[in-house]
Amino acid sequence: MTPTLLDTAPGGRLVLDDATRSADGSGRPVQLGLDEIGTPLSEVTFVVVDLETTGGGPGSSVITEIGAVKVRGGEVVGEFQTLVNPATAIPPMVTVLTGITNAMVVTAPPITEVIPSFLEFAGLTAGGWSTTGQGAAATVLVAHNAGFDVGFLKHATERMDLVWPSPAVLDTVALARRLITRDEAPNHKLATLAGLFQTSVAPDHRALTDARATVDVLHGLLARAAPLGVTHLEDLRTATDPVPPRRRRKATMADGLPEGPGVYQFLGPSQEVLYVGTAVDLRRRVRQYFTAAEKRRRIGEMLDIAVTVRPVPCATTLEAQVRELRLIAELDPPYNRRSRRPQRRPWLRLTDEPFPRLSVVRRLPAADMGEAIGPFSSRSAATAAMEALHEISPVRRCSPRLPVVPRAGASACALAEMQRCGAPCIGGQDRAAYAESVSVTRRALRAQVDHAVEALRHKIGELAAEQRYEEAATQRDRLVALLQGARRTERLRPILTTTELVAARRHDSGGWEIVLVRHGRLAGTAVAARGEDPMAVVQAVLASGEVVPAPETACGAAPVEETELVATWLEQPGVRLVSLAEGPVPLACPVRGAARHRVPTTR
Repeated sequence: MTPTLLDTAPGGRLVLDDATRSADGSGRPVQLGLDEIGTPLSEVTFVVVDLETTGGGPGSSVITEIGAVKVRGGEVVGEFQTLVNPATAIPPMVTVLTGITNAMVVTAPPITEVIPSFLEFAGLTAGGWSTTGQGAAATVLVAHNAGFDVGFLKHATERMDLVWPSPAVLDTVALARRLITRDEAPNHKLATLAGLFQTSVAPDHRALTDARATVDVLHGLLARAAPLGVTHLEDLRTATDPVPPRRRRKATMADGLPEGPGVYQFLGPSQEVLYVGTAVDLRRRVRQYFTAAEKRRRIGEMLDIAVTVRPVPCATTLEAQVRELRLIAELDPPYNRRSRRPQRRPWLRLTDEPFPRLSVVRRLPAADMGEAIGPFSSRSAATAAMEALHEISPVRRCSPRLPVVPRAGASACALAEMQRCGAPCIGGQDRAAYAESVSVTRRALRAQVDHAVEALRHKIGELAAEQRYEEAATQRDRLVALLQGARRTERLRPILTTTELVAARRHDSGGWEIVLVRHGRLAGTAVAARGEDPMAVVQAVLASGEVVPAPETACGAAPVEETELVATWLEQPGVRLVSLAEGPVPLACPVRGAARHRVPTTR
């Protein structure tokens, strides 16, 4: 059983549980071995290949010679060389360049015999797996201007109705462009680089000789790349990306990180938390920050400051996502923009007075969730929803609190003259009449929006027919805001009011992922291993889960974003309810609720 949620001590200090403590019980984090941080380049098999062809591209030309050298750990472990019968005449200019004549290839094997032999030599089969049982990624195919050579090999393989193995490919030209400056070499041709690195053989446009020279060039380039953090196969895959050297050197921060789900924290020189993120695979995600895929300017600035990464391994992806939200809210990292103020989510409700009006509030009592919609993503969204309801219901818009008996000398506003308000301020409506006039608003606040949707769509149609498109767009945006708020209410209210629920779904490992939710808050999670009794894990989660008292305010037990994560998890196919202590709102989505209305698309 994987332990439940980790806790954080005041100030963000992590409290490790048994899953992350060392075996000697000292409480120190476990130091992972080299075999757990990737494949060192010294253990990677490089197959350096070079081709001679009749010229042109794969569609118009054919291979006349293949030469390859297999190296591992800096040592040559095998060589491959053969001429290929092209079944066509070799152009004279190609013969002058390579020295390969038509007479030399007459008795050579055809490409249909050569390709299987080459793939076997390289440790690959035409299905993507090595003959040693390791994946094709364990072998890296290397060539100078690899697009040319690999293109010919792939084309020939596919013409034989075989599947190209798609191994990792390294282009020494691209790597040289990242590591060799113009001051060192005028260009990146093989002959030029061979002279720079003083290769053991000089390239002469024959396949095996050029492959041998490329081996020495490869070793020279890898020696230069090592100080930049290119020490493992995972680094090599992004070695040609245009990443500043000072940032690439920091890629070693990912070494030692676990491969499972969790949260990562980039720390600054004083161990301050700069940025918090979540990942399905911690090591892989952190490595991505040091590749060309990371283009955000602020994150680049953060990476330049960061000195280390602190991981928080989690039992499940849901736990990692929730922990990220909580840590961002607690630590307020300077480089996080999302979710830094999760508690500031407005609601739309009617005020509690004799003649209520619509009001956008930040704090909503839990008991009032039955007649309020939200929470909205912003105050402007809540205001737009309020304006939508103002369009279809004569609810008053003035802010003063009105007494049951109108004040002497009170006067009505312009809305009364426009028949947009019943004017209870001057006695135009008593409490019963006013309550009837705002019944549409009350139904909408219960997420019963059918009447509101019909009225607003009719109004949008009228405005469009009159070619008042800007006004129609405004009404459309208000309708969108109303529907989004109502749908969120309908989705979250049952979870927020449910005292306790336990659910499970199949884990990738074949076991069960167990989730405990109390009042919309993730109170515990664990994974029952394959073959393990899941009910025993459920009982352990219930016993060790966080105690969550009934909140006094809506979304008081957890930020709304956390409850939405829980809702998304529960809505996945295959999720099963194990136990349920239901609250006042059934855990269900009404058939005729707001969710059945398609939300219009805004530009």
